[in-house]
Amino acid sequence: MRRIASIVLLCLVSLSFSACGSGGDGATGQSNAKTLRVGVECAYAPYNWEEGEPSDTNVPISNHEGFYAEGYDVQIAKLVADNMGAELEIVKLPWDGLLEALNQGQVDAVFSGMVDSDEHKQAAAFSEIYVPQPTEYGVMVKADGDYASATVPEDFVGASLLGQKGTKLDTVIDQIDGVNHLPAVDTITNMLERLDAGTTDGIVINLESAEAYQAQYPDTVVVDFPDDDGFVLDFNGVCAGVRKDDTALLDEINTALASVSAEQRQDLMDSAMELAGQK
Repeated sequence: MRRIASIVLLCLVSLSFSACGSGGDGATGQSNAKTLRVGVECAYAPYNWEEGEPSDTNVPISNHEGFYAEGYDVQIAKLVADNMGAELEIVKLPWDGLLEALNQGQVDAVFSGMVDSDEHKQAAAFSEIYVPQPTEYGVMVKADGDYASATVPEDFVGASLLGQKGTKLDTVIDQIDGVNHLPAVDTITNMLERLDAGTTDGIVINLESAEAYQAQYPDTVVVDFPDDDGFVLDFNGVCAGVRKDDTALLDEINTALASVSAEQRQDLMDSAMELAGQK
C-alpha cells in the first residue's frame, strides 16, 4: 500500500511541474507568442541605422549585441508588428544579403529602404508603399565644386559619379551619357565620405534622404532634375519584402500599413530625418 501511495504522489508532483513549465497552450506545451523577424541593413539613414545606446524608440539588434536599430523603417516595422500582435526582432544584414537571408528563412520580412523594382520582384513579393511619397533620385555634389550649378543631366558630362553597390542608386548612373561611372561602394556612408574627400564629383541619392545627409555634410547641394528630364525609375517606392509564397504575411503587413495614415507616416519620416541629422 505504501508503494502504491508513493507512486501516486510522484505522479501528482510530476504533473504539477509539467503544468508550471508549459507555455500559453497547455495541450501542446508550445508558446503562443509570435515574433516578426525583420531584416534591416542598419546603414541607410534616415531609413535605418544603428546606435550604441538604447532609447525610447530604437529596437535591440538581435545579432549585434549592445547595438540598437533606429530609423523610419524600424518605426514602420514596429507599427506593423504591434498590429499583428507580434514581437519585433531586428536582424542586421548587409544590403546585398537581405533577400538571400529572406528566402533562406533567416528573417520573415525585409524593411530596409528597399524598392519594389523589377529585379527585386524576381526574388520576393512586396507590400504596398510605406513611405510618405513616391521615391525620386537626385545627385549630391560639393557646394564649391564644378557641378554645383548643374540643373539637368547633360550638365554632368565629364563628371565622376558614384552609387551604392547592388542598388538603383548605382545602375541609374548609366542613364546619363558622358559621365565616368565609378565602381560602386557598399554603403551610403562610404558614398558620402568619398564625396567629402573629393574622390567623386557626385553621388546619386534618394531625395527624401537629402536633408539628413546635408545636416551631416552642410557644404553640399542636391541637384533635383526636372520631372521630364530626371532618372527613369522602374519601381513605385519603398516597400516591405516577403517570401513569394508567404501570402498570409503579406496580407497582414498590408492590412497593418493601411492603418497608418499619411500624416502619421510624414511625422515618422520627419522624426527620422531629425534624428539622422543629429548622428
